Amino acid sequence: MQLSTNTLVLIGLAIGVSVVMMCATVVQLVTKKSGWIDTIWTAAVGLGGIAAALLPADGANETRRLVVAGLVAVWALRLGVHIAQRTHSGEDDPRYAAIKRDHPRDWPWYLFWMLQMQALCAYVLVVAVRFAVLNPAPFPSATDIMGVAVVLIALIGEAVADAQLRTFGKTHKGGVADIGLWRWSRHPNYFFEWLGWVGWAIVAWHLPWGLVACLAPLQMYWLLVHISGIPPLETHMLHTRGDAFRAYQARTSAFFPLPPKKEKL
Repeated sequence: MQLSTNTLVLIGLAIGVSVVMMCATVVQLVTKKSGWIDTIWTAAVGLGGIAAALLPADGANETRRLVVAGLVAVWALRLGVHIAQRTHSGEDDPRYAAIKRDHPRDWPWYLFWMLQMQALCAYVLVVAVRFAVLNPAPFPSATDIMGVAVVLIALIGEAVADAQLRTFGKTHKGGVADIGLWRWSRHPNYFFEWLGWVGWAIVAWHLPWGLVACLAPLQMYWLLVHISGIPPLETHMLHTRGDAFRAYQARTSAFFPLPPKKEKL
């Protein structure tokens, strides 16, 4: 049985992200800095997404492929550099440090399999990008315009949120950022990261299999809100910021940007 071009590409992308996250395992064990894991994961999604957009796709519109690849590259470069700078100058990621404390004896193997699960999550995102470029219709369509607009808003919003937090941290070390976008959401960077994948799902909406791309934002919401994002980070913040962070939690939306609640007198 001869496999289709798209099937071969999807198999190759799966192998690629798995190998990259194997490299992330080695990097963490050598450097002892878990922040590099997120840097390399971003690179895996970015390189995988660019490849997904540019590798052979029967009948796909060339302009759409280039636009998608360019936007994925911008996302990966900005986020990757941001995480790399934070990792280079800071301490170990408290989320991974807590996991390592819970698995002192089997840490290398536990890390390996944990990062292969991250590779699977990365693959879901890469597949969403692949489906976003498979439309043979002229570019731009209505869904292209809507989806790309959402992606651009997400890119700008996440960059602004990261910049605001970085600026706040330089002058208020140990404080709780209650400025700018952070007044409306406790995790605006996470919100805009999720929103970007909503954008790619919109671009892919036209396809019979386009609904598969919806797995990307669904997965990101589940991970960020319930698993590896907000829960461990807020546990750390409560431990290090105490009542100041509890008050922040009481008045500020956890994820979706909403007007802050008025404090009770």
